[in-house]
Amino acid sequence: MRHRSHGDGSFRVDQFARCGPDCVFETGVLVFHPENIELGANVYVGHQAILKGYHKNTMRIGDETWIGQQAFFHSAGGIDIGARVGIGPAVRIITSFHGEVGRDVPILSAPIELGPVVIEDDCDLGVGAIVLPGVRIGKGAQIGAGAVVVEDVPPYAVAVGVPARVTRERPR
Repeated sequence: MRHRSHGDGSFRVDQFARCGPDCVFETGVLVFHPENIELGANVYVGHQAILKGYHKNTMRIGDETWIGQQAFFHSAGGIDIGARVGIGPAVRIITSFHGEVGRDVPILSAPIELGPVVIEDDCDLGVGAIVLPGVRIGKGAQIGAGAVVVEDVPPYAVAVGVPARVTRERPR
């Protein structure tokens, strides 16, 4: 297997599939495959965040969403983030993983499997939270700092811990 570069992450706003008005990109933001990334209006992307688009599937980020510094989104399986979502610094959203293999097969030789991530409107993801492939976070849910989300979170729930567990449901 030969490795190859994915580029340096530099981008122009006109390279995005869509970029709504009043988006802010702080210093050091890196973007890969902007042609597969759609941004709504008034999206904020913090310092040194990485939006890692992929050659297929789409990353969609809704209006008025705030993305903290050093966040990392990898959208091989597709990412759909709603409107008015707060995403804390250093949050990771991952949509691919190496599938199961036999004992004698190196994990890096395993096929890549994809699982889309959906984060509905009005959610809040705490600092350093990790969202793994195939997860849906329901409208208005809160994810605690450092949580590792491995399964769906219902609307208006609060989920914390490793792995993340729902600790309560907020009133709608």
